[in-house]
Amino acid sequence: MTQDERYREVLERFRREMPQAQTELHYGNPFQLLVAVILSAQCTDKRINMVTPALFEAYPDAPSMAAATHDGIFAYIKSVSYPNNKAKSLLGMARKLADEFGGRVPDDIDALLSLPGVGRKTANVILSVVYDRPAMAVDTHVFRVAERIGLTTRSRGPLETEKKLTSKIPEADIARAHHWLILHGRYVCKARSPQCGDCFLADVCRERQRELVKIKKVLSDGSDSGK
Repeated sequence: MTQDERYREVLERFRREMPQAQTELHYGNPFQLLVAVILSAQCTDKRINMVTPALFEAYPDAPSMAAATHDGIFAYIKSVSYPNNKAKSLLGMARKLADEFGGRVPDDIDALLSLPGVGRKTANVILSVVYDRPAMAVDTHVFRVAERIGLTTRSRGPLETEKKLTSKIPEADIARAHHWLILHGRYVCKARSPQCGDCFLADVCRERQRELVKIKKVLSDGSDSGK
């Protein structure tokens, strides 16, 4: 199977199997999604969705969070990973939005990257989810699944994976493909225990085919040794 053939088949199956793929983070406006994504770094969406209702009730927008204190924000997010650093980032982000962007989450990647706590992955999530741009946010799930399936090969980091994926995936599918890969990695193609028996991509997955070749070789060698 060529690389182009694999892309076509994988994307077609995702379209069929996961037509409504979207973020699992709960939010009510672009600012709240930005807050949730910042908080979600090295933390599960489930945990973030437990924390954000009270946080958003207290600080529903950039101006209200900008007027908060570090300790005030920390009190709401202390159960997430790295709460001290994240409280600092949220406060800095909200103040910059309020001071320089009129409280509005920008739709430009350079402007987004200028915000405290916002890296390329977070910026691309905002561009794709809020502004429906063809942006590919690469997290550990996307990186792992793309390599295993065979959509990328030996990428040296998230940016290289992002460039490879966006060069092959049709522009209309890029935003959805981000969610396809994340959700597939979260529930099927898990890091430690991939559920290959339940995977609708198993027969076109490069890693799975390699494993099957190894198994066949072991069985063949064992059969030969017993003759």
